[in-house]
Amino acid sequence: MFVFKLPEIGEGVIEGEVVRWLVSQGETISPDQPVCEVMTDKATVEISSPTGGLVEKLHAEEGDIIQVHSPLIDIDDDGAGAPVDNGASAPKAEQEKKATAKPAAPAKPAAPAKPAAPAKPAAAPAIAAPAIAAPAPRTHGKTLATPAVRRHARESGVSIDTVAGTGKGGRITRADVDAMARGGAPAAPTASLPTVAAMPSGAEERVKIIGLRRKIAEQMVRSTTTMPHFTYVEEVDATRLVDLRSQLKPTAAAHGVKLTYIPMVMKAVALVFRQFPQVNATVEEDPLTTIVKGDVNIGVATDTPDGLFVPVIKNVEQKSVLQIAAELDDLVTRTRTGKVELHELQGGTFTITSVGNIGGVLATPIINYPEVAILGFNKIRERPVVVDGDLEIRPMVYLSPSFDHRIIDGAVGARFVAALKNVLENPAQILVNS
Repeated sequence: MFVFKLPEIGEGVIEGEVVRWLVSQGETISPDQPVCEVMTDKATVEISSPTGGLVEKLHAEEGDIIQVHSPLIDIDDDGAGAPVDNGASAPKAEQEKKATAKPAAPAKPAAPAKPAAPAKPAAAPAIAAPAIAAPAPRTHGKTLATPAVRRHARESGVSIDTVAGTGKGGRITRADVDAMARGGAPAAPTASLPTVAAMPSGAEERVKIIGLRRKIAEQMVRSTTTMPHFTYVEEVDATRLVDLRSQLKPTAAAHGVKLTYIPMVMKAVALVFRQFPQVNATVEEDPLTTIVKGDVNIGVATDTPDGLFVPVIKNVEQKSVLQIAAELDDLVTRTRTGKVELHELQGGTFTITSVGNIGGVLATPIINYPEVAILGFNKIRERPVVVDGDLEIRPMVYLSPSFDHRIIDGAVGARFVAALKNVLENPAQILVNS
């Protein structure tokens, strides 16, 4: 019996959370096969078995925190001469080979699948699904597939790494494997809104909060209990902003760039930071210290199949609107497909969040700790407004930033928003100052 212990998975990391098992008890595995995903404070790590055999016991449930060098899985290797303990005495370099680190983009936890049936997909939140790109075989990055689909691929003689996934977030389905086995193209993805199965009356389901959802919960609690928030709402006449985007879209398209309003807002925010540098800052708690930043690194809250991520565009103040748009499009796409790098999720000095594509009028966003402010940019809507005494139909949008009241006084926050409103209502400034 081979007792595989959790190997060292990073310098200074002493424990990790088992967010998903990739194998189940009674399953036969091969050497170097991934057996589980473990989340640490630094990354999510896919742990691979150093030996093959029959899985006799899993020593943790999904959501459990286990210590490095603690038993992870028992494998009956049929007396093949493998050591009975991988232990802490194994060279660190060898242990690190057993765990291949990847960026902090953990997959949704799912119950282990039975060998003869496809895994049941996890329920998805009732939100708009991100656009699904045409599938293409991967040359790098994580292979997203349930244990049952992996087993089906092995039984079909198909290498799972050569299959293009058409499921949510690029996940590989049985149909994709079957199409590859037939030598044909993968099935075309179906773009539709995620659905949530209705619960019958009297029924209930207990869902353990683990992995990314637990990390998000902890971060939100830390932000709201540490930072006294205040939100200041202002409306902006977006007429010229809409016109400017319309004028720039053909140029952007000619360069293969998708231009949304967010890059324009990011550039406007960077310009206003020249007057209000204290808003482009982070905070340390002990002793209470504000670190005002010269670099404008703006994170954009991004909804993905695996939860909320905030990829960061660095040095916005040095880039043009089209440069920001191109970088943002690439970064958000890779974030939604699980290919974002860890460093691209770090180093933010300010965050923008927008759910305008879904709807809503305004929001009171929670600050992305340890930053001191966050901007809610809401849906642009045409509505009647009074302009110079006349009633007109104008595209209007609400700004709803939240500030850390320990660092930003109410008057400072209001003046910051007034200056941002001025730039957005006269957006030629973002081109002149690029």
